Amino acid sequence: MGKTIRLTMAQALLRFLDNQYIEVDGEEIKFVAGVFGIFGHGVVVGLGEALASKDNKLKFYQAKNEQGAGHAAMGFAKQKNRRQMMAVCSSIGPGALNMVPAAGTATVNRIPVLFLPGDAFACRQPDPVLQQVESPNDYTSTASDAFRAVSRYWDRVQRPEQLMTAMINAFRVLTDPAETGAVTVALPQDVQGEAYDYPEEFLGKRVHHIERRIPTKGQIDRAAAMLKAAKKPMVICGGGVRFSDAGKELEKFCETYHIPFGETQAGKGTILWDNSYNLSGIGNTGALSANRIAKEADLIIAVGTRLGDFTTCSKWLFQHPEAKILGINIAPFDAYKMNGEPIIADAKLTLDALTKAAPGYKSSWGDRISEVRAEWKAEVDRLYSEDANPAPDGSPLLSQARVLGELNDRLLPKDAIAVSGSGSIPSDMQRVWRARVKDTYHMEYGFSCMGYEVAAALGVKIAFPEKEVVALVGDGAYTMLHTELLTAVQEGKKIIIVVLDNAGFHCIDNLQHSQGIVHFGNEWKTRNEASGLLEGSSVQVDYAKNGESWGALGLRARTPAELEKAVKEALASKKSVVIDVKTSAKTMTHGYESWWRVGTAQVSTNPEVEKAAKDMAAEVSKARKF
Repeated sequence: MGKTIRLTMAQALLRFLDNQYIEVDGEEIKFVAGVFGIFGHGVVVGLGEALASKDNKLKFYQAKNEQGAGHAAMGFAKQKNRRQMMAVCSSIGPGALNMVPAAGTATVNRIPVLFLPGDAFACRQPDPVLQQVESPNDYTSTASDAFRAVSRYWDRVQRPEQLMTAMINAFRVLTDPAETGAVTVALPQDVQGEAYDYPEEFLGKRVHHIERRIPTKGQIDRAAAMLKAAKKPMVICGGGVRFSDAGKELEKFCETYHIPFGETQAGKGTILWDNSYNLSGIGNTGALSANRIAKEADLIIAVGTRLGDFTTCSKWLFQHPEAKILGINIAPFDAYKMNGEPIIADAKLTLDALTKAAPGYKSSWGDRISEVRAEWKAEVDRLYSEDANPAPDGSPLLSQARVLGELNDRLLPKDAIAVSGSGSIPSDMQRVWRARVKDTYHMEYGFSCMGYEVAAALGVKIAFPEKEVVALVGDGAYTMLHTELLTAVQEGKKIIIVVLDNAGFHCIDNLQHSQGIVHFGNEWKTRNEASGLLEGSSVQVDYAKNGESWGALGLRARTPAELEKAVKEALASKKSVVIDVKTSAKTMTHGYESWWRVGTAQVSTNPEVEKAAKDMAAEVSKARKF
């Protein structure tokens, strides 16, 4: 038996976290950078005591909302390309449950975050304690069980010695590129403070080696055969390309074989917008260029993508009758999707090997790639112009696309990191945002969790304090969760928040109306006493003043000149900024030859709804079945 150290479970947990490292391509990196959290009675005297101790070396960030804490930790890890991460702690009950949406967001996006919710007493002596959820038919069930459905690994430490196997397994998942996501280890509040003689071996430095999965000769031969048989192949650049650092390899692959690529939200910004093979975003929120090419392609090389419904237009986009899928992914679950030929291997190594596997091959696209790129460039230039997208109601306010164009094309530094995640802004950004510096496009669209934007921007700023970090957020998402702005002010981490206010949840209002449904429950309007409906005047909100109340600089913009002035002030500011930009409703970009399946009502008293259902059924018949 080796030496032991007597510590509380919480103290041992922090020592363990502080000694975790990863090794990637020969570089050793300290993996856990800190802990976000909010103290409640179920955590403050256990894990809180350990965090407050002079022996603790992990920085603690005081969040203002538990979900925001989780989003901040995710934003940090995502911007670090999963090479560093943070833990998030909370009290029991409502504090723990507030973190569940953030855990789901991390898991869907495959971003490592360690969730440490407080839990009910393991000993049960004082039950039911404050904030405990009791289940009469299952006493082992607590609020922390809610994390099971949204975690890649879940555990509960009911004795202090269980911490050892729990954390070894937690980091087995957190450091696995194919399996990573939210890991939840529930901490009963009494066990946090219980002491145990922990082996020094458990507490010592541990290096997790991130090995690239090498493609086999058989895999490369099969992939090369599919490539050589194709006349018009196309690549989908997913987030796995970014996390594998395979951008240069993808560029060379496309250049060698004359193959275009479309970007997912997670893959966008890995290769710059002006690359001659970059067709911009693909799918339901994609560009005309990528979607037209996708319909003509006879081979879809899906690299590091989940092939979600927005990327594939609900499996409708690939309309060539002979189109095949080649799935290059370290996650078998994704490589097999859409009946693809699975190449379960690292994107960087696979693209490099495949670039050498078909000498002399060239696609038959010819000038088609440059033609659609030029057409799309002209369309984006048009959207960026002054009168390209007038409001249907004649409003003189800026269009949403124009605001994005001004920010992207003229006003923000080229290396500013743009953060967004919900509403119609991600649709517009995937289409029109031109990434001019690698890894400056930060979008959460795997879960599209409203409220991600502001908190994630704080996490990004902690990751890269020298960069300007700009959260682009709609009024709906801002009001849902913006309290980590106060944390940014508290920490002196300057972020710029641009609120695009069109007075409503207009992304969903557009979807609602497109299916024949009357405008209902999505526009921010006062209640009409006569009809009893929310159809009165638009609710007016001053988001700049709200930002000022948190200690940020509040600025306003209604015209291009005012927007330019506000951005200049924001860039010069030493503290966080909220820019309230009033935009005209219904001035977001439209779908470019795309389609999305939604559950439209097949029977309705509204004939427009029934017509929409028939149209939906007609398009479903054109989509792949699996």
